[in-house]
Amino acid sequence: MPQKVIRIGHSPDADDAFMFYALTQGKIATDGLEIQHELQDIQTLNQRCLGGDLEVSAVSVHAYAYLTDKYLLLPSGFSMGDRYGPIVVGRSSMSKHDLERATIAVPGVLTTAFLLLKLYLGVRYSYRVMPFDQILQAVQEGIVEAGLVIHEGQLTYPQQGLYLVADLGRWWFEQTGLPLPLGANVVRRDLGDEVIGQIVRLLRESIEYALKHPEEALDYALQFGRGLSREQGRQFVQMYVNQRTLRAGPVERQAVERLLSDAYSAGFIPYLPRIDFAQEPNR
Repeated sequence: MPQKVIRIGHSPDADDAFMFYALTQGKIATDGLEIQHELQDIQTLNQRCLGGDLEVSAVSVHAYAYLTDKYLLLPSGFSMGDRYGPIVVGRSSMSKHDLERATIAVPGVLTTAFLLLKLYLGVRYSYRVMPFDQILQAVQEGIVEAGLVIHEGQLTYPQQGLYLVADLGRWWFEQTGLPLPLGANVVRRDLGDEVIGQIVRLLRESIEYALKHPEEALDYALQFGRGLSREQGRQFVQMYVNQRTLRAGPVERQAVERLLSDAYSAGFIPYLPRIDFAQEPNR
């Protein structure tokens, strides 16, 4: 019988590459599923999932609020910031009041970073959407006054002479005492229980493999590091692929509920979404 094709969308970033290393490089058996990886930026993946295009994908937790009719959250694969996360940078120090009057480059309106910025500032600011990997340069060149930075730019911005203006991950922790749920992996509901169970297992095993073979997985991940040194790459991967990534427990699930509840209460999403996780198969 022909294998069932499962397209997995994820970002071409060191943390996602580390997470999916075992699956991309044939380190684990896929039990009759043909896995095809599609690498795109997170805003593009969010948009594709609005139409139910991909069987499995990384998405922003913010975007998941609009995907609950088509997708389940996978219990493995979360990118959680533990007192860190997206940052706002500028060419010089700026106050919160300065930010409210600035034009801020953002990596997409469905990103969790954008939602967090709205929770931090309210609606009193203007923004300009641009690809995430162009934001630091846009700030450096004065195209915008400030930039909302995700991915490896959280570590590399000082190399471009930029200043930290706001640490939104730390702000979130101070407000809630919870980790910050930035990204998640989702699986399409219509695949059926058997295939969904296989996907849950495969993603967990891929993450387990990387965590048990960190240097091997890091060698692969650094191809996607965009200028990260090995030590920076290791630091970045450890920030976003760890035990919280391996399995979302009660605290991680509470964090997802709190983020989307706060967003709904503030009027930034139109309804309080149902948060459904795929069931883990018996090991």
